[in-house]
Amino acid sequence: MQSDVIFGASTPVIAALQRETRTIPIVFTTVSDPVGSGFVASLPKPGGNITGFINIEASLGGKWPELLKEIDPQLTRIAMIFNPETAADAGTYYGGPFETAAHSLLMEPIAAPVHNAAEIEGTLGSYGHKPGIGLVIMPDGFTNLHRELIISLAARYSVPAIYPFRYMVAEGGLMSYGVDLLDLYPRAASYVDRILKGEKPADLPVQLPTKFELVVNLKTAKALGLTIPGTVLARADEVIE
Repeated sequence: MQSDVIFGASTPVIAALQRETRTIPIVFTTVSDPVGSGFVASLPKPGGNITGFINIEASLGGKWPELLKEIDPQLTRIAMIFNPETAADAGTYYGGPFETAAHSLLMEPIAAPVHNAAEIEGTLGSYGHKPGIGLVIMPDGFTNLHRELIISLAARYSVPAIYPFRYMVAEGGLMSYGVDLLDLYPRAASYVDRILKGEKPADLPVQLPTKFELVVNLKTAKALGLTIPGTVLARADEVIE
């Protein structure tokens, strides 16, 4: 029996579903670049059988340096680590806002592309124990897969780092600011409901994230010798002690 609508999460899943059908409506979430992936013609007008909710927002590239500088005013350089083979737009999606924010905060922006675990170790090792450098972890499948390594190396080399998702801070990262991933699922459910009531995915615009969360790990901050300002703690959605 044919489904009335299919829900899927992540780019590989939606790519597989698209290969199976061009007629059954598909609603996605946690897809970073639906236009570049060929799922939709444009965000406002998907134009086919697929629509949904993306999980990235370019302005975050400017927010990460700002937050890291706020908790460590001594920073003079800031590096963004990413894999150009898996990151959105090969890493340039966040690059512009990141560089603009870094310069405005009088920090030198550094692109730090990595392709494997050895390169992650080499990159963080080169920054290790050097004063004045912070690290931004770009959201993509590669950095998520290697998050345990990145978190442990940041701790070993005393590099303050900001991550894109809450669970990375729960696992020992210093702080995170990013999209509330759980918020995307009920929003996607609303599109499923509208399609079941007769609307077409081609007419439902792909939507950007609307809810973000700031999380801070005080134990990690203490280990790095950092004191989180009260202004940051007051804005935090969660403080892990």
